[in-house]
Amino acid sequence: MSLILGCIADDFTGGTDLANNLVRAGMRTVQVIGVPDHDNPGAAPDCDAVVVALKSRTAAVAEAVAQSRAAAHWLRREGATQIYFKVCSTFDSTPHGNIGPVAEALMDELGADFAVVTPAFPENARTVFKGHLFVGDQLLSDSPMKHHPLTPMTDANLVRVLQAQLDPARGRRVGLIDYRCVAQGAAAIGQRIGALREQGFAFAIADALSDDDLRRLADASAALPLVVAGSGLAIGIPARHGLQPDAQAAKLPPPGGAAAVLSGSCSAATNAQVAAFIAGGGEALAVDPLRLAAGHDAAAEALAWARPRLDARRALLVYATAAPEAVRAVQQQLGAEHAGALVEQALSRIAVGLVEAGVGRLVVAGGETSGACVQALGIAQLRIGTQIDPGVPWCHAATPLRREGLHLALKSGNFGGSDFFSRAFGLP
Repeated sequence: MSLILGCIADDFTGGTDLANNLVRAGMRTVQVIGVPDHDNPGAAPDCDAVVVALKSRTAAVAEAVAQSRAAAHWLRREGATQIYFKVCSTFDSTPHGNIGPVAEALMDELGADFAVVTPAFPENARTVFKGHLFVGDQLLSDSPMKHHPLTPMTDANLVRVLQAQLDPARGRRVGLIDYRCVAQGAAAIGQRIGALREQGFAFAIADALSDDDLRRLADASAALPLVVAGSGLAIGIPARHGLQPDAQAAKLPPPGGAAAVLSGSCSAATNAQVAAFIAGGGEALAVDPLRLAAGHDAAAEALAWARPRLDARRALLVYATAAPEAVRAVQQQLGAEHAGALVEQALSRIAVGLVEAGVGRLVVAGGETSGACVQALGIAQLRIGTQIDPGVPWCHAATPLRREGLHLALKSGNFGGSDFFSRAFGLP
């Protein structure tokens, strides 16, 4: 195996987001689900990059740290000289982690003393200026992310956010590499990294307003054992190794079978996508968490509704997506974790039933939902294919439920245009 880069993603949609950018820039990339068996060193043959996708973004801190360290250990054993810890482009995390604790644990695992941190992804309207994260023209704290049901983000100052997550006993500090330094190029960034190291800083939030900024940061970070970033930084890494965009890197087997969408995300973007799909005449069925809590078998009901409607020419949609006020009302009655778990369990059962009934092309919206569905489908690896929208590619996976395998798109809740669900199935 010619492994160059080892990546650890804190959720499954984040993993495909990162792998998508690596593939577009010419890196042959395999995404594995969970940490591979240490007794199976050939789990990712003949590729340039491996993305280990974890379901750790909202896990307990100790669990997220243990999984991430195990992933780093496996990747280094397979030959990776740099570890890329992929976090969400909106830097969302539980209040006491998990980005800070995992980043510190990876720093210990790798024997590193400094890491550049940037969730910037300008192609998807995520930029960092003066250490503050913007979503489009809004500060993160003014964006719809302030209403996220599991990881609300009310502070856009990433220096402050990350510093609050670090262990005070370790004494690691967070600095800033601002846009003026980044614009001067890799040499200037390298000098700034050296100065921050001398001053005792272990992490630095890096501004990035453009793809060129990300390429400069990738060049300047080449010798660092650890980088912490959204998927944007990945666009500059393949060229560093002499790789160029290559259509063969994204080639998948021909698609087939019926088409379906499962949506568990309640983000503003996914709400708009669900509304557009229904307004366009798409057949859709809502899953109600309160009925789930009352003992109704919504999965069986959804599958009974879906089976006679399955079609290769048009998609159907099963969704638990709802507006923020509706989500809050459900959480007040059931609790946020319990409500989320009920929906994940139901949608993952529906995913299994749909594939058994002939679905060969499946879009799943939402990081937690994607994680639950991928695990229920028994998927161990994803081959990364054509991009649908920035950060969301089609993938192909082997599954015991379908001999031909499954074409799968795992969509972060915040990603994609309003017509995403319809357009996804118009791609080859």
